[in-house]
Amino acid sequence: RNMSSAGPEGRKKMRECDGLIDSLVYYIQGAIADHEPNDKATENCVCILHNLSYQLEIELPESYAQSIYMQRRNISSNDKTPGCFGTRSRKVKEKQQDTPLPEEKSNPRGVESLWHSTLIRIYLSLIAKSTRNYTQEASLGALQNLTAGTGPMPFAVARTVVLKANGLPSIQTMLHVSHPTVKKTAVSLLRNLSRNTSLQSDIAREVLPDLVSILPESVPESDIVCETTASICYTLFNLTQSSSHNARLLLSADGLPKIITISMNDSNMFSKASRAASVLLYSLWSHTDLHSAYKK
Repeated sequence: RNMSSAGPEGRKKMRECDGLIDSLVYYIQGAIADHEPNDKATENCVCILHNLSYQLEIELPESYAQSIYMQRRNISSNDKTPGCFGTRSRKVKEKQQDTPLPEEKSNPRGVESLWHSTLIRIYLSLIAKSTRNYTQEASLGALQNLTAGTGPMPFAVARTVVLKANGLPSIQTMLHVSHPTVKKTAVSLLRNLSRNTSLQSDIAREVLPDLVSILPESVPESDIVCETTASICYTLFNLTQSSSHNARLLLSADGLPKIITISMNDSNMFSKASRAASVLLYSLWSHTDLHSAYKK
């Protein structure tokens, strides 16, 4: 567990170690099957997998990069920007949002297991069944890592979490736990998921009222609560930016007074939370059909 957080080279060596990832997954599966999701060894295993999933999209070997990122031709050379795997077009990135991964292998081995739907479902199961905060946080964090990029892998994982594995209810529960880092990681995962436009209506319907309910009444003073508040605001920004319906949902959940208060707090006017709330307010005002409702 300590070694898995030793940096890029350490992660690379551990991912390449024959049988290591398979053994960790096997152990966790057994613990869940035996109804023992709270033992220390399971916590250690999931924390290692969490660390090994960090920066995974960037650090994948070239052989995986080529199979996941389909080469596209006829791209204007004027619109190219450096990406994780060399020069890729912004237009390609936009198209890749709904590009599924190649067909999943029924028996993944090694590093392939890290983004496979089997492990995604294991993480969601641990989130639902474990009562250990570190296990919950590591499971949420692994999913956060896997959904953090802009290529087809993060978006495919996001679709698996929301649509195929019905993971939103488990994540929703974590928004209301008392442990601040578990809550923060759950919100960060939802922020990543909310970037996928095809999932926004499902996310808004299931968790937008919960996100509003855990917004503080004023700008928080502790760093971790401030970061969580900022992350909530950016998640709400993603969900409402292109949807007047979702903006109305935020309004009906009494979110506007909280957001205004957070944005206007003079003593923290340069805080992450205040800036995020201001960005959200600016975006909400772009829905001109809601102006009269806002004013009321």
